[in-house]
Amino acid sequence: MAGWNADNAAGSTGQGAVTLVAGSSFCISLPNGDIFPHHPHGVFYQDTRILSRWALTVNGQPLEPLGAWTSSPFQGMYVGRATRSDGRADSPLTVERKRELGAGFVEDITVYNYSVEPAPCEVALSVEADFSDLFEVKDGRFLRRWEQTRRARAGSVTIEATWQGSHNGIVVRVRDAEVSADGLVVNMVVPAHGKWTVRATVLPLSAETDVDAGVPTVALSADLVSAQQRRQKAWEERVPLPRTGNPSIERSLIRSHDDIGALRIVDPLHPDRMVVAAGAPWFMALFGRDALLSSCMVLPVDATLALGTLQTLADRQGSKVDPVTEEQPGRILHEVRLDVGTGLALGGRSVYYGTADATPLFVTLLGEASRWGLPAEDINALLPNADRALDWIRDYGDLDGDGFVEYERLSDQGLVNQGWKDSWDGINFADGRIAEAPIALCEVQGYVYSAYIARAWLAYDAGDDALAIDLRERAERLKGQFNEQFWLPDRGYYAIALDRDKRPVDACASNMGHCLWSGIVDEDKAPLVARRLMSPEMFSGWGVRTLATDMGAYNPVSYHNGSVWPHDNALIVAGMMRYGLVTEAQRLSSALMEAAEFTENRLPELFCGFSRAEYPEPLPYPTACSPQAWASATPVMLVRSLLRYEPHVSRGELWIDPALPEAWGSLHTTNLPIGEARITLDVSGSRVDVAGLPDGMVHRRGTRPPLTDLVDLSGLRRT
Repeated sequence: MAGWNADNAAGSTGQGAVTLVAGSSFCISLPNGDIFPHHPHGVFYQDTRILSRWALTVNGQPLEPLGAWTSSPFQGMYVGRATRSDGRADSPLTVERKRELGAGFVEDITVYNYSVEPAPCEVALSVEADFSDLFEVKDGRFLRRWEQTRRARAGSVTIEATWQGSHNGIVVRVRDAEVSADGLVVNMVVPAHGKWTVRATVLPLSAETDVDAGVPTVALSADLVSAQQRRQKAWEERVPLPRTGNPSIERSLIRSHDDIGALRIVDPLHPDRMVVAAGAPWFMALFGRDALLSSCMVLPVDATLALGTLQTLADRQGSKVDPVTEEQPGRILHEVRLDVGTGLALGGRSVYYGTADATPLFVTLLGEASRWGLPAEDINALLPNADRALDWIRDYGDLDGDGFVEYERLSDQGLVNQGWKDSWDGINFADGRIAEAPIALCEVQGYVYSAYIARAWLAYDAGDDALAIDLRERAERLKGQFNEQFWLPDRGYYAIALDRDKRPVDACASNMGHCLWSGIVDEDKAPLVARRLMSPEMFSGWGVRTLATDMGAYNPVSYHNGSVWPHDNALIVAGMMRYGLVTEAQRLSSALMEAAEFTENRLPELFCGFSRAEYPEPLPYPTACSPQAWASATPVMLVRSLLRYEPHVSRGELWIDPALPEAWGSLHTTNLPIGEARITLDVSGSRVDVAGLPDGMVHRRGTRPPLTDLVDLSGLRRT
């Protein structure tokens, strides 16, 4: 049995399904705007489906979809034709539904009549709420049966439900509507060549919404959406505005900025802190690994997202040993769910810790954030958490004391694989055999290496030379041991992992690209790694596959065994640029940006690994999240890497040495945050102009020296 893994089959959302996101809320519907419980559709609020059916008919007939668009991540428009009951092909009636998501949603329904005669119409909405939690819907396993009561009066329907002491409810309002057996109905006559409009609202039941039905719907809807609009507007005003010589690249960057803004969620315990949810529809929650990597990738856009992520994860850092949730002292969590009451969540509880990589990534991001100029007092307040994370690496992460971090799940309700490829079959040998735990992943050793270097720099910057020396030496020992035991000289690449018997798991996988990003790869091996990653077996033409085509487990329509993940590729590009492999990085970046053109300039979580020579466009993976945080962060990371854009605020340096592909054209960006300042950047070819740098900061050409070069073990010479 696979059991408790990332790719437990989510049912298909249906052809052309449309997803809206607003904070931790999300809505999935068919392209005509309808929601049905037999699909994994619905409006989800705090991980609960508060609306399971929302179906509109005109004169008893469903709408035939004509088109659907998302003008913003939380706003959708659905256009359909009202079919005729007599079966005749053409109807003079079209329907436009404008939906805006918040805690619930507001929908403006407009019926257009293109006839020369007035058109009597009955517009009916069928409404149901099953209050299933997210995992029940995703997995199709409904364990709870809520006791429901339904109250209806003119203009509103209220559905309330209880289950073992839990209470839930919604209120639906449509002004001037009458009550029907399954919802609300409005009868009207649409004038010839005219239109008719009504507004519907769906709100979770609370003290604020459980009011008299006579309260104007428009006032309720304004309260519903205003908070999300304010957050998104504030985000848009704060993030950089990119302009490029290539319209497609520009659209991808703007879409990236918009989606990251929409995926932000508020820490309930600290409303001033924002973190990024992993992705819609099924992962609109805080995931440690995803939030850490995503906020690192978008540091050029907004460094405060990294701070909110670090602070939120620090508050929930493991403090005890709990085999069920896999909590351990110092460990950084895997995921948090808000209101899951069925026990279907990982670990059976709201917080689950079973991940091997979030803990070293926490330390890595803290070091990176400090160089981007986050306040010293905020960084210093998090140093004890970083040190507890390093203690976890030593005391719990390294299960057998061999110097490598391994994982093995502690509970049957935990993840079998605990790296980013967390599907049950994601780690396998070249012949397709599945590796057995404890498993030491190659990229996790790279993350640990970067964590040691990051903490060494923080110690060095604070004048703690003894700690800096100790951590630098730990990093160098790990690097030597890694290159000795993971490198496969006869293959020219790194093993994806070591298995329980310390045998190299010899599949050729994309994970080794993360090792380039972390810097754990020996200089002489980096070109060989890049050559293998860009080989026909690994590079599809749209991106690097997760697994080579000549491996036993390869499947182009798998979650982790041959698909293409944009974030995976973004880290590979960053690693290539780190080792000066510019041509390979440009080619890979261009392929990804070209792939984005087929999905309205929004890169999905993943797409299939078929060759570009076989099919003229990247084929979608059926249940990929979109938008998804680290996929949305990918365009930002690609541009950052190719610009070699690296600030070091405490040293008063900004390194920029552009290597953008010629086809991308020039780049003009305003409002770029550097510490407390905002700068303007103009790049054309190799020419760079920077305006607005803080006093004392200088622009340097070339590549920023690795942090390992800043701490000289022979005497801690400050360079």
